[in-house]
Amino acid sequence: MKKIAVLTSGGDAPGMNAAVRAVVRAGIYAGYQVFGVTRGFQGLINGDFVEMTLGSVADIIHRGGTILRTSRCEEFMEEKGRLRGLEALRDAGIQDVIGIGGNGTIRGLYEFSKLGVNTVAIPGSIDNDIPYCDMSIGFDTAVNTVVGAINRIRDTATAHERIFIVEVMGRESGHIALTAGLAGGAESILIPEVPFDLDQVVERLKQGMKRGKLHSIIVVAEGCCGAYPLAREIQAKTGMDTKVTVLGHTQRGGMPSAMDRNLASRMGKRAVDLIVEGKGNMMTGYQGMKIVDVPLAQVIEGKKDIDLDICEIARILSI
Repeated sequence: MKKIAVLTSGGDAPGMNAAVRAVVRAGIYAGYQVFGVTRGFQGLINGDFVEMTLGSVADIIHRGGTILRTSRCEEFMEEKGRLRGLEALRDAGIQDVIGIGGNGTIRGLYEFSKLGVNTVAIPGSIDNDIPYCDMSIGFDTAVNTVVGAINRIRDTATAHERIFIVEVMGRESGHIALTAGLAGGAESILIPEVPFDLDQVVERLKQGMKRGKLHSIIVVAEGCCGAYPLAREIQAKTGMDTKVTVLGHTQRGGMPSAMDRNLASRMGKRAVDLIVEGKGNMMTGYQGMKIVDVPLAQVIEGKKDIDLDICEIARILSI
């Protein structure tokens, strides 16, 4: 019987468990033995394989995190580490590897494929920065978590007539900040991809105060600027009490949204289909509401840009 390994690697994202469930059940349905690899690429190197059954993925579709656990493995970045992983796979008689994760995971799978291993990637990242993928697993849930926080912060901001800066995840990607900021009605959205003028931000705040606004919300991606220094500058220039809320890892956890569960289920099933069809070294992307197949070599060379049209919409609607 042919064997498939499935792993989750890098930062966790809500919906990863739904993807694991889909891979396991679709694989078993297709006549494969499916093995879970604990702790990502590190577990692959260590040979930490656990055979998965239909029951082992019961009642996980709604759970955040990943039952397989995850890690970041520097050893796998070197060929020596990948060769150890290859040896562990051969010892277990496993021919195919499905990995769920972000850009680092996808690159790791691509490099691993050069050793002759058939690999398939499923994009899972709250940052939503994976090329050839309109939406990666976990992004929708993270955005909804941020919007929920903005709604609560707006209540206290109004009560105290304050400016609140909400810092969200995104060291190099502003997708969470932009999408949640637009949905949350933020007065300003600051992201790494678009330079900002502090004086313009302050002027927008002052104009709002002149027309009677009791509060203002500014959403900032963590890779754009420091939220606390920004708050001090804004308070000095406006005279308004300015507070900071850093949402941090609350954006990674929690029950995945229906969108993320469905997306993960569709991608997981397609990943197994690719293996059944004898296709490999691919990523299951998501474009135009459809699951598409993208070569890993193409993904790692690609770059996902921010949608500047959304930036302009957010600017106009926040006047």
